[in-house]
Amino acid sequence: MVFVTGATGILGRVIVLELLKRGKTVRAAKRPASDIDEVRHSYKFYSENSEDFFNKIEWVNVDFDDIHSLQNALNGVTEVYHCAAKVSFHPKDEKEMYHTNIKGTENLLFACEDSSVQKFLHVSSIAVLDGFNEKGELDEESDFNPKIEHSAYAITKHLSEMEVWRASAEGLNTIIINPGMIIGTGNWGKSSGDIFPTFKKNSFTFSGNSAYVDVRDVAKIAVDLMEKDQFGERFIIISESKKYAEIGNQIRRKLGLKDASILSKGILNTGRWLNAFFGWLIPQLKMATKTNIDSVTSSSVISNQKVKQALNFEFIPVQESVDFHLNNYINDKKLNKL
Repeated sequence: MVFVTGATGILGRVIVLELLKRGKTVRAAKRPASDIDEVRHSYKFYSENSEDFFNKIEWVNVDFDDIHSLQNALNGVTEVYHCAAKVSFHPKDEKEMYHTNIKGTENLLFACEDSSVQKFLHVSSIAVLDGFNEKGELDEESDFNPKIEHSAYAITKHLSEMEVWRASAEGLNTIIINPGMIIGTGNWGKSSGDIFPTFKKNSFTFSGNSAYVDVRDVAKIAVDLMEKDQFGERFIIISESKKYAEIGNQIRRKLGLKDASILSKGILNTGRWLNAFFGWLIPQLKMATKTNIDSVTSSSVISNQKVKQALNFEFIPVQESVDFHLNNYINDKKLNKL
């Protein structure tokens, strides 16, 4: 039995599907209010046998603040994929991120003690990477630098990693993956699923870049790493780095919209200054923080060589990934209008 947390999220649902395709029995965590019909619908874009796969999932409601709830969910489980997390760069979500990302991981790992769990994969983020190698790239050795100012999201993902490394030192077989910005289908408007609605709604973008990866690649790699017992390791999972403007304009042109204007760092810093005075009045200004501005105006090179060599893996090109999932988004919007 395999247990997947965050199974209604953009990544968790595809990991569940990948496991089912490989003949695994899957128990999937959700909240009482989770919309699993939305997950069922998104599977139609990923598989011709979507209904058959979906009906094989054992859904369970899990309270991450309740150890007994977690222990019950882990009954008979040998492998855990921990995808559940709060992803946000808005200051209002900091408290929830600290609780969900750190305490939730800590409680889940505690529940794994004295259980049947033998393998544990934790989904982290490239946001925790600091320090460049001799090639000027970020890689798996780019350890988090606490002396640098980080977003609350990056801090919570780093601290949740620390919980996993602690469990590893105590004998649990663990793997950490650090995906870039995940491009996927479904969960529109939430977490990584916000990429298409955001570029559709906003006629501006930023000067920096980000590293992107297709959700199908992340799911395949996660399961491959667990099957190959790559324990005690972390793996960066990205396809390519692309300018925000390049991705944004690819999306906007497909949607019949004009290219986005690039907001300079100077303009963004003006927004940061205005936030200090008018943030209480204009909620959007709350996003104009130093860490957010630095993030969207910087351009880092990130290496994906470790996972490519470990698995002999070839990634889906980002342009192809955007086209596939954007078509799904467009078709979904058309269906909703019928």
